[in-house]
Amino acid sequence: ILMDATTGKILYEKNSRTKQYPASITKLMTILLALEHGSLEDEITFSHDAVFSIEPGSAHIAIQEGEILTLEQVLYGIMLRSANECANAAAEYVDGSMEKFAEHMTARAKELGCENTNFVNANGLFDENHYTTAYDVALMSRELVTHYPEILNYSSIWMDTITHKTRQGTSEFGLTNTNKLVRSYEGCVGLKTGSTSLAKYCVSAVAVRDQ
Repeated sequence: ILMDATTGKILYEKNSRTKQYPASITKLMTILLALEHGSLEDEITFSHDAVFSIEPGSAHIAIQEGEILTLEQVLYGIMLRSANECANAAAEYVDGSMEKFAEHMTARAKELGCENTNFVNANGLFDENHYTTAYDVALMSRELVTHYPEILNYSSIWMDTITHKTRQGTSEFGLTNTNKLVRSYEGCVGLKTGSTSLAKYCVSAVAVRDQ
């Protein structure tokens, strides 16, 4: 689907209402709720569940239990590296548990007019009951970029560094954007990629024209 974010007009669509597994573009809703209910300077301590409930080999930035990032740094981890432990930490920060946050995500999607979306986690790791459609993703993406355009400051970055608190003091690590379109497609400023073996390759892309 191709949508004008300003007006919501659909310029092109094909099978846009077909249910699909969204992989990490799930995190668009995670980010939206974090921005709606949080403050960027708030500090988030990573719990055992946030760190260790993700699948081995899935996307992460190696945050350890008990380490602390600000919400802004968590969003960097989600947007640039699609870090699953960061999505989990954001969920616990907003709603106290990952389960309650997933319910919140689904309810918020319905408020936006999403017709065929159900979330069971904040990160997009596979579950047969975790699905959405291209049309619904467009609605979530539009809500995010029109109400929180500052998110494009994160999604358009190619590389950055985060300094965070560890048990030993502070540590730095680099991030590289998973979305190669920001370097190869004219005007691209985001937004989010995702992939799993069953979802295949997924993307919600945003480009600016005539500004």
